[in-house]
Amino acid sequence: MFNTTKALVLREVRYKEADRILTLLTESEGKITAKARGALRKSSRTAAATQQLTWSEMTLFGNRGKWTVNEAIVVEGFDGLRADLEAFALGAYFAECLEALSVEDQPDPALLQLGLNALYALSRGLHEPWKLKAAFELRLMSLAGYEPELSACASCGNEPVRPLFSLKEGCVVCGTCPHGGETAPLCPASLAAMRYILAAPPKKLFSFSLEGEAADRLAYAAEAFLLRQTERRFGTLEYYKQVRMK
Repeated sequence: MFNTTKALVLREVRYKEADRILTLLTESEGKITAKARGALRKSSRTAAATQQLTWSEMTLFGNRGKWTVNEAIVVEGFDGLRADLEAFALGAYFAECLEALSVEDQPDPALLQLGLNALYALSRGLHEPWKLKAAFELRLMSLAGYEPELSACASCGNEPVRPLFSLKEGCVVCGTCPHGGETAPLCPASLAAMRYILAAPPKKLFSFSLEGEAADRLAYAAEAFLLRQTERRFGTLEYYKQVRMK
């Protein structure tokens, strides 16, 4: 069975001498694994389109649950990422998050759109990397079924005073109300930004302003929440932090 679809290459692994094993997030099939035979050869017509962090149109051949790339052309190469090691490292983190939180063989247009919008903005330098990262993390968790409850204090039901974000429960509480477990400190501005990120239309996701300590609090809360809920480490995140410090 042949299937022509657009696909975001989340991961590529060398296989044998010239093949690639790809993890793809596709429009029609969701997350799948596919083999790109001969993609590492200089003469390969699929070499560019099967690179990590490339949005491509692919003709895939499926047989008994296994996919092979028959043809592939680049739709968007996100070239700005390949010219900036820090940007590429952050893009690779986005891809690892998408791989971890997407479901095999289940199309998810909203998740795919989030990944594409974040990579496009990152490659074009449209927003500061910290903002892209925080908004991506929080929105991704919401789409994956971990949406935080931020409308009011989970304890007293009022607008939070000296708000704290519960990383385990995914809710906000007043600093003066009873709470348990690990929390991330917020402020009215960072809480407002989190609410915006969860509710904004996809194309307006990154259109918010925040700076200083409020920005730091949002960045910490978004990353800590993702790591706490997924209960795993992301090698690409660690690499991104190393690159950023150099």
